[in-house]
Amino acid sequence: MTISARGAAVVTGAAGGLGRAIAAALHADGWRVLLTDVSAEAVAAAAAPLGGWSRRLDVRDEAACAEVAATAAGAAGGLGLWVNNAGLLATGAAWTHDAATRRRLVEVNALGAMTGTLAALAVMRRQGHGHVLNVVSLAGLIAAPGETVYAASKHALLAFSLGTLADLRMAGIRDVHVSCLCPDGIWTPMLHDKLDDPGALASFTGSLLTPERVAARAARLARRPRPVVSLPRWRGAQVRLLDAFPRLALALTPVIRAAGRAGQRRQARRVPPGAS
Repeated sequence: MTISARGAAVVTGAAGGLGRAIAAALHADGWRVLLTDVSAEAVAAAAAPLGGWSRRLDVRDEAACAEVAATAAGAAGGLGLWVNNAGLLATGAAWTHDAATRRRLVEVNALGAMTGTLAALAVMRRQGHGHVLNVVSLAGLIAAPGETVYAASKHALLAFSLGTLADLRMAGIRDVHVSCLCPDGIWTPMLHDKLDDPGALASFTGSLLTPERVAARAARLARRPRPVVSLPRWRGAQVRLLDAFPRLALALTPVIRAAGRAGQRRQARRVPPGAS
């Protein structure tokens, strides 16, 4: 498919980490990618080898999201894809976070993604086609101990995404899609300082993924929309099973803690000193 046939792709939180990897994978797959981030300088640098198209964007700003969507819609083929990747992580028991931290997590991870989704859908519904891809997390499928507020924000995003997709279908809109990508822990700057953090144990209990692996799956999902995709698939099945039996999940908390600590130690051995 040509770039003009696909249209433009917007990626939020694209200055580094997973967002930059997703932008690179989409660019390699033939999309014209508009990289956005709260840091104008950092996202411009990330965009330089990927076509040089970037904008500063705070996903909490409704007018700014609408402006970015309109800009992308002006490209050949219109706005084909919007990836809500921007996110924040704070670890520790819920009562250890102050109100500002809780608010910031919800505003970026949930409300920011909702705002981006709605800005994109305003364009895509007029076009009659398009795809919103929301980067959720396995924490959107199960309550992750130590990442409670983060998980709550991701649960909200998952519910919003699936409900919005159902609303589109009920409205008779068949060619506008909403997908959720739910990866396991990813070795990005979000986790680089968490190797000794007991609040981050849940992120190290399974398969710690590279940004490139998740980005490759995102690019495939962009080509073939699906409501929910977990990565790896077995982890999605595992956490859904535990979510269906909360008493079992609570009883396994010591096992989860031990697995997470072992995962942190394993990753620490893989990372050379000062190379995070």
